[in-house]
Amino acid sequence: MIRLDADKQVHFCDGLRRRDFLHAGALGMLGLTLGDMFALQATGQAAPVDRNCILLFLVGAPSQLDTWDPKPDAPSEIRGPYKAIPTNVPGIRISEIFPRMAKHADKFALLRSVYYTGVAVHDAGHQVMQTGRLFQAGIESPHVGSVLGYLKGPKGDVPPHVLLPHAIGNTGGNMPHGQTAGFLGKIHDPFVLNADPSDPHFAVRDLLPPDYITALRADSRRNLRSMVDGAVKSFEASPDARLLDASFDQAYTLVSSAKAREAFDLSKEPDALKEKYGRNRFGMSCLLARRLIEAGVRFVTVNMFETVFNEITWDIHGSAPFSPIEAYRDLLGPMFDNAYASLLEDLHDRGLLDATMVVSMGEFGRTPKINPAGGRDHWPQCWTVSMAGGGVKGGQVVGASDDIGGYPRDRPIPAGQVAATILHGLGVDVTKELPGPQSRPIRTVDHGIEPITELF
Repeated sequence: MIRLDADKQVHFCDGLRRRDFLHAGALGMLGLTLGDMFALQATGQAAPVDRNCILLFLVGAPSQLDTWDPKPDAPSEIRGPYKAIPTNVPGIRISEIFPRMAKHADKFALLRSVYYTGVAVHDAGHQVMQTGRLFQAGIESPHVGSVLGYLKGPKGDVPPHVLLPHAIGNTGGNMPHGQTAGFLGKIHDPFVLNADPSDPHFAVRDLLPPDYITALRADSRRNLRSMVDGAVKSFEASPDARLLDASFDQAYTLVSSAKAREAFDLSKEPDALKEKYGRNRFGMSCLLARRLIEAGVRFVTVNMFETVFNEITWDIHGSAPFSPIEAYRDLLGPMFDNAYASLLEDLHDRGLLDATMVVSMGEFGRTPKINPAGGRDHWPQCWTVSMAGGGVKGGQVVGASDDIGGYPRDRPIPAGQVAATILHGLGVDVTKELPGPQSRPIRTVDHGIEPITELF
């Protein structure tokens, strides 16, 4: 990590030293380094529709048959161990592992025929689902949240795109996961919390600079910028430091704004609500996502897991280091069900659901037939995505899989259409061109990829 408090000490007139102003520890708690500091600068015009989005990314790839597209009449090796239960919308059934979600089917839509033709590797699925494209020729496309942040910029003191609780790590492919701003540049990367909101020690102080910052007068704080600039000219000549001028003021705003810090303060939420969401990393991240949307963040990505190795995830190959199919009933189903249902209820009760799209998806589906280890393997040929709020008409199913949940039967939905639909729902013209490498214009989504307009 690059430090501003280098070997030579610089003393200010009030007795403070440069290291007292910006210590690497303060930036580290924000998930920031000077080389990859997030930026909050708007460079586009607001579209007529101004909605927000919470993307729940279910790392590991849930099985469509054991979640939102059950096949109760199929043979047992296809059907799996879970029963299909009715929802509050006649004709729509989902897995018994989601009893609370079943009571909210009138609020969400299911896309049951999503597919892509790339390799069945987690990283590739992460890319196409979050950016709309597979990366080619070394060009990384931007996450849809970064596109939104680039075009619309921040609202107030909070960043436009926040990623909770950590970025996706190793999932076996050694490729980018599509969670950065890609060719838009690091200045438009999401702000990454890099902390576990369910940790008993997680508190708003994790986002504060050292205590003495709060004791300074507001006018003195701003004057410190020019002093730091003069002291680190040699550093600012480096390529990484060029990002500093473009994002310093807004990064500083986040650490110094009481309103921005308050958005991250889960201690203000009642214990009863925390219990409903679930006092686990995913549940508390979903609750924090609601707080951030309420505070003005445009897009929040919640990763349910960081990896698929040596912990229980949706990646149910059936044998170590992966997860058994029983984990859907014992852990994953209840964890998702409580957090998702509580999030929809919370947003609805606060009048935020109509303006906030909630998208739940994994990177692909799972094999229709249970494997010899008792699990299901990677399957990008067909799976289900759910969408709620933000103008989406709930209580509907778009597309259908075949009798074994293996391939689209009706209304095939290329994976890139999911990203296009999210952007469309957020008021972004998907034909708009973005500045690609060497200033070459690149469309927001590929030609021929259209939003799923019947959702709205």
